[in-house]
Amino acid sequence: MTATDPALTALSQRWCALSLLHGKIEARVERALQSGHGLSVREFSLLDVLSRQHNGPGGHLQMKQVADAVVLSQSATTRLVTRLEDRGLLTRYLCDTDRRGIYTDVTEAGLTLLAEARPTNDGALRAALDDASENPELAPLVRAVEELKVTA
Repeated sequence: MTATDPALTALSQRWCALSLLHGKIEARVERALQSGHGLSVREFSLLDVLSRQHNGPGGHLQMKQVADAVVLSQSATTRLVTRLEDRGLLTRYLCDTDRRGIYTDVTEAGLTLLAEARPTNDGALRAALDDASENPELAPLVRAVEELKVTA
């Protein structure tokens, strides 16, 4: 294969379309969350991920797992956790069984803000997907997102 291989060029164009769709969605959701709740997309995602933890076996996530879930480096995730902790939305504490482990939980204020922000996030996401579905290059990607089966 060469750099001018039509298959590679088509693949690159499809990747650019996916990147464009992601960028449009993220920008729309970011504006809505910032203006309505003072949250970034990453902050909302982090609160959402951490709110799904539980006290059962494997219920608390390690920082690496949190970082993977919000698609950030561990150091960026730690900085994000610190910012949200400073705002009173998260709290950190040592693991009872391993003093090296630190858990992060969403506070009541964080859960309240997350509940208030969720409809904004969902509405902005829906609007962004609806707008993107009008673009013939993005419409197939929108359909794929809408039809994606997710196991939880």
